[in-house]
Amino acid sequence: MRHLAIITVMFMLSLSLYAQQSQTTIERKGLLIGIGLGAGAISIDDSSSGEHFDEGQFGFSFPDLKIGYFLNQRTAILLNTTGMIYKYGDYDRSFEALMPSVQYWVGDRWWVNAGAGLGADMPAFYDVEDGINDDYNFGFSVGLATGYEVYRHNNFAMDVKAQTFLGCINVADGNRNLTGFSIGVGFNWY
Repeated sequence: MRHLAIITVMFMLSLSLYAQQSQTTIERKGLLIGIGLGAGAISIDDSSSGEHFDEGQFGFSFPDLKIGYFLNQRTAILLNTTGMIYKYGDYDRSFEALMPSVQYWVGDRWWVNAGAGLGADMPAFYDVEDGINDDYNFGFSVGLATGYEVYRHNNFAMDVKAQTFLGCINVADGNRNLTGFSIGVGFNWY
């Protein structure tokens, strides 16, 4: 029993030493480019048709793009695109947002991101037909995200993230309110 205790302690110490040795620091400066993908849910309320979706819909979020510049080691100014595909009637539509945002690293690996900008409701790029499902609508969007860098090497970081975005889109007879939430993975180059 004593040997088992010694082996367990040595194993735990070696894991601790390995973890300390394998942690790399990233110098965050200059240009930041990122791409992400995820899945989640979207909820829609359409005042123009009087239609309210009682249940959220599952949707994919790809690609979430971001490009920006580091102001300092912990703060970056970004331009984000985010969105999600959803089903509206017989067609697939896409809620997209183009938002200037600020990303701040609260800890060495944990970051938060907040922004506001242009929201768009449009046909999914693969589901456009002439005269049918071809209306493009615009409005306002806000977003909030958080993530944790799970892998870093040189100037590359992979993170897991959760994000939510809200949009109020002007349509012909009123507005369409959309709320999305997704969980995904991001690939970033600093």
